[in-house]
Amino acid sequence: MIRRRRVSYILGGIIGVAVICVAVCFGVQAITKTGVFRVPGVVYYDESLSEDELNRLRGVFVDELNLDKDVFVSAESYFEMPELTEGEFLEEVYVPVTSFYSLETEVSEACADNVMAGTNCGYTMIPVAQLDFKQKLLKLNGKYYLDNFNAGAVFRVVKFESEKYEEEVLPLIDGMFTKVFPSKGDVLTLAQTGVTAFSRRMNAKMNEVGNGGYFAENIGQWLSSFDYTHTSNEASFSDYAPTAGVTGTPICADQRFKDTLLAIGLDIVELTGNHNLDCGDEAAEQSIEFYLNAGIKIVGGGRNADEAAVPLEIDDKSNHVTMLAYNESTGGATYDDTPGANQFYEDVVRTQIETAKKRGDLVIVDMQYYECNAYASEYEDATCDAADSAAGDQVGLFRSLIDMGADVVVGTSAHQPQTYELYGNGVIYYGLGNLFFDQTKWPGTTRSLVLVHHIYKDKLLQTEIIPTVYDETLQTAKMDEETKRWYLERLQSVRP
Repeated sequence: MIRRRRVSYILGGIIGVAVICVAVCFGVQAITKTGVFRVPGVVYYDESLSEDELNRLRGVFVDELNLDKDVFVSAESYFEMPELTEGEFLEEVYVPVTSFYSLETEVSEACADNVMAGTNCGYTMIPVAQLDFKQKLLKLNGKYYLDNFNAGAVFRVVKFESEKYEEEVLPLIDGMFTKVFPSKGDVLTLAQTGVTAFSRRMNAKMNEVGNGGYFAENIGQWLSSFDYTHTSNEASFSDYAPTAGVTGTPICADQRFKDTLLAIGLDIVELTGNHNLDCGDEAAEQSIEFYLNAGIKIVGGGRNADEAAVPLEIDDKSNHVTMLAYNESTGGATYDDTPGANQFYEDVVRTQIETAKKRGDLVIVDMQYYECNAYASEYEDATCDAADSAAGDQVGLFRSLIDMGADVVVGTSAHQPQTYELYGNGVIYYGLGNLFFDQTKWPGTTRSLVLVHHIYKDKLLQTEIIPTVYDETLQTAKMDEETKRWYLERLQSVRP
């Protein structure tokens, strides 16, 4: 009898424990809505989602929805644009930026991760839609986003998983990820270069090397890679181009230098220079014929005054750009039916800028101004770095062009690079220096700034500043990174 009671107690205890376990299990399921208490169609948000992403998603997957199957939503960041699979969408592209005048050029993945997580790393990550020319876009892991649009940024991808993705999820999120991001097909690249003056000792070097491609060996492929490449050529081509290098020798180019321009993929030639008539009207006219036959667009000069005054309008990749170019007090302008540069008249300039802005164009104004001639030293002379180093009020004139509505103002007469600045609603580069010339005696005249404009939806996204340099070989090349940093810092130190 006692034995039976003991067995009964044991069985009762076992059953009691089992009941308690079952109750606890069902209680947990009831609280967590899992197991038999699971509610169909629950949306589960992964902790990888940001607060902004969660807010957007909760506005779509509202509590009143009656889904049959669960939905799992997560997000991931990539440093290169991934191949998207079913249920994956590009939510945002974040690019690293810093101040316009910063000398920094690159950031690392680790730093980008920290910034995305809210940690200060000395720069910011912004949606690419907020990018404009007043900030400086940085490389990320050595990649520049505007080069190919597939790297150099943080690509934020949101992923949806569900057994009924097609039936239940896709109709809800359709149109949610319709942002249009910049691409190679709609961002226009325009490289502006400084003074080109094939003449004197360059002609002698041509006789030595025998081909125009020699001078562009280091930069030809690079400059040819842009949609449009510009230079301000001050030397007309002539069969009688002198080789002497003394002061006063006419600035005339050997005919073979046409191949140098073709080697850099020249698309736009500016003719505001004060030396294009050094070889005579006939040489100037024949040079213009060469440009036209080669498909090279002309701005700031022509076969007569009317032709010289015509703005250059670029309509490409859904972008509209007007380039205006003028000669101010340096000689070489035309006033009649003879060839020459486009003379600066303030009222005409104002009207042309206003007309272009009414069309919604991005407006670039190039100015052939008084030259800075502080070539007094064979060593570093920073006199010409400053924009106020030339005769007249260079700063006042260039700023007035921005006040008239220009977006970018560029000085194309300086034989040494000059400073640059943000001003008003635009940006000014006071002088670009020599891209090709024979001036090697003074360090400053061997340098130039190449401006690479990236234009999107008629707006200036960015302008990269790439310094170049040449030596006694007269072969122009990009400046190395250490020298570039030193030189840009020097130019910035004297900005107005």
